[in-house]
Amino acid sequence: MTIRDSLDTEGKKSHIINLKTLTSGGTKQMSNGKPVQYGEVAQSEKFKKLIGNKKRFIIPMTVFFLLFYFTLPILTSYTKVLNNPAIGPISWAWVYAFAQFLMTWALCIIYSRKSKEFDRQVEEIKSEIGGNPS
Repeated sequence: MTIRDSLDTEGKKSHIINLKTLTSGGTKQMSNGKPVQYGEVAQSEKFKKLIGNKKRFIIPMTVFFLLFYFTLPILTSYTKVLNNPAIGPISWAWVYAFAQFLMTWALCIIYSRKSKEFDRQVEEIKSEIGGNPS
């Protein structure tokens, strides 16, 4: 069976949907008794818009994070630019390293806020197809 119910770590029932089922047009009963055609959902304009919006947000954020993160070891390994004092005896390397913590928190906050928009789009798609999977 490509769709199966399982228990998550808290013992609640969760639905695991195989991507192959989603793209090949598999079905599952909704809470209202109607079958969901996952292939049709995946081909719908709202679903494509959701995936496009997520990609336009997640890819640039991931690229930014990786560039920001790997710049520190590259700069400290191959240059002396971060060895200069920034504030008293604290070098720019320490300031940059601390900035990585701030950047991580900022990206988490930004994503948490943006995910509300994604959730709204998901709810629109679910209401269009007739509710939640049972």
